[in-house]
Amino acid sequence: MVTRTRNIVIVGGGTAGWLTAGIIAAKHRSRIPHDFTVTLVESPNVPIIGVGEGTWPTLRSTLKKIGVSETDFFRECDAAFKQGAKFARWTTGANDDAYYHPLMLPQGFAQLNLVPHWLASEGGDSFCDMVCAQGKICDDGLAPKAITTAEFEGAANYAYHLDAGKFAPFLQRHCCEKLGVRHVLADVRTVTQAQDGDIRSIVTEQAGEIEGDLFVDCTGFKSLLLGETLGVPFKECGDVLFCDTALAVQVPYEDESSPIASHTISTAQSAGWIWDIGLPTRRGTGHVFSSRHISDEQAERELRAYIGPAADGLSVRKISIRSGHRETFWKRNCVAVGLAAGFLEPLEASAIVLVELSAKLIAEQMPACREVMDIVASRFNATTSYRWGRIIDFLKLHYVLTKRTDTAFWRDNVMPETIPDRLQELLHLWRYQPPWVHDEFDRIEEVFPAASYQYVLYGMGFETEIEPAAIAADSRLAERVTRENRSNIDRLRGSLPRHRDLIKKIVEHGLHKI
Repeated sequence: MVTRTRNIVIVGGGTAGWLTAGIIAAKHRSRIPHDFTVTLVESPNVPIIGVGEGTWPTLRSTLKKIGVSETDFFRECDAAFKQGAKFARWTTGANDDAYYHPLMLPQGFAQLNLVPHWLASEGGDSFCDMVCAQGKICDDGLAPKAITTAEFEGAANYAYHLDAGKFAPFLQRHCCEKLGVRHVLADVRTVTQAQDGDIRSIVTEQAGEIEGDLFVDCTGFKSLLLGETLGVPFKECGDVLFCDTALAVQVPYEDESSPIASHTISTAQSAGWIWDIGLPTRRGTGHVFSSRHISDEQAERELRAYIGPAADGLSVRKISIRSGHRETFWKRNCVAVGLAAGFLEPLEASAIVLVELSAKLIAEQMPACREVMDIVASRFNATTSYRWGRIIDFLKLHYVLTKRTDTAFWRDNVMPETIPDRLQELLHLWRYQPPWVHDEFDRIEEVFPAASYQYVLYGMGFETEIEPAAIAADSRLAERVTRENRSNIDRLRGSLPRHRDLIKKIVEHGLHKI
C-alpha cells in the first residue's frame, strides 16, 4: 500500500520553522486543508536565539511568494534595507583599509568580465566603484529605491536587516491566518519511531501525540529529531573557520534622526570581527571571535571600545558557535532546517538564505509518497552538502587573503592546512585568470556566484596576472560599460532618498503594490 505524504510536521519555531512552514504551505496552498496539512509544533518555554538579522535578496522573492506585504514587513519587523557588506581592516588592519561586497552584479556582467580591465586601469577607483554603483550609494547613506517604487522592486538590488525577535511572530501570524498552517504550542517529551526506523510521531506534554508523514527538524542546535533521535553525526569545521563565540549587544542611536547604514559593517579585530547592523530603532552589534586566540574579557573590551561611550551600561549576551553541519540533512522521513542542520559564523549572512533554499527545495520536490522519499532525500542531501561546502569556502576566502600578521589568529588563518582543497585550487587558478561564471559557479541558485568572489578578491588586493591580448579584444566594450556605470552612479546618487527618510515614509504611507 502506497503511503502518501499528506501531513508535514515542523518541530520548532523561530525564523527557520516559520519560514519553512510558510514556503511549504504557500507552494501547496491548493491542497490545504483537503489532503495536505502543515503543522508547526513549538515549545512555549524555549526562547528564540534571534541573532541573525542579516539576509540575502532571496528573501524578497520568498516574502512575495508567500503573500507577505513588504510594507507590513517594514512596519512590524523593525526592518531596514541591506545593500551589501563593508569589510573594514581585513586586509592590512589600517584605518583606511575597507572594501564593499555589494549585492549588485558588476555592470555588463552578462557580457564580459571587467576584472582584467580594472587590473590594467590606472584610474585609482576601487574594483567595486569601477564596476558597480552600490558602494557609492552606501557611502552616501541612500536607500536602494524610492517611495514610488513598487513593493519588492528596486533601483539597486537589496536584501534586509530585521529584528529576528519580531520576524518570527510576524511570519507566524501570516502562516496561521493566510496559509492555513496549524500552530501547536507544546513541549516535546518523546519521539516515537516505527519498526523500520522512521519517525512515527512526537509526544507532547500539552497536546498529546502528533503523527506525521514528513518531519522537519527546526529544533535549533539541539537537533532533537535528526541528531538525537536518528543519530546523524555533526561535522565540525572549526579547523577551517576558527570563530566559536559571539558577544552580542543592542546599541541605541544618539537620537531618532541618526543615519541608518544601508549595509552591514564588518570590522576585523585581533582575533575575529565585529558586526554592526542598522535597524530603525537600534543597532545590532556583536563580536565574533576565536576563544582559542582571545579571552572573553578581552573580546568584550574590544567590542566596547568599538562602540564607544554608547556601550556604557549595556549588557552583553554570550552565544557559543559550533561551526559545522550535520553529515546528512535528510534521513528517512526527517529533514533538518536552520540551526538543527548546522551553523557557520554570520560573516556573510548565510543562515536565513540556507533556510529559504532548503525549504524551497523541500516544497518543490515534496515526495508524493514514502516509497520515493529516499530518492528525494538523496538529491536534497547532494544539493545541500554542496551549498554548505561552498559557503565554508567563501567565508574562509575572507581570511586567507589577509596581509595581517599582527596576531596569531590572522597568521593561523593563512596556514595551508586550514584552507579547503577546492578553495586552494581556485586560488591557484585565479592567479592566472580571474573568476568567471565557468569556474564551477554553474549550480542553480549558487549562494555566492563568481561576482561575489570578484568583489572580495579584488577588494582585498588579490593579484591576477593578465595578458595584454586578453584586454585588447574587449577594450571598447569595457570602456562603454564603465561609462555606463559612472552614469548610473551619478543618476542614482542624485535620485535616491536617504535611508532613514524612506523607511519613515514606508511606515507612514506604505509602498505601492504591484
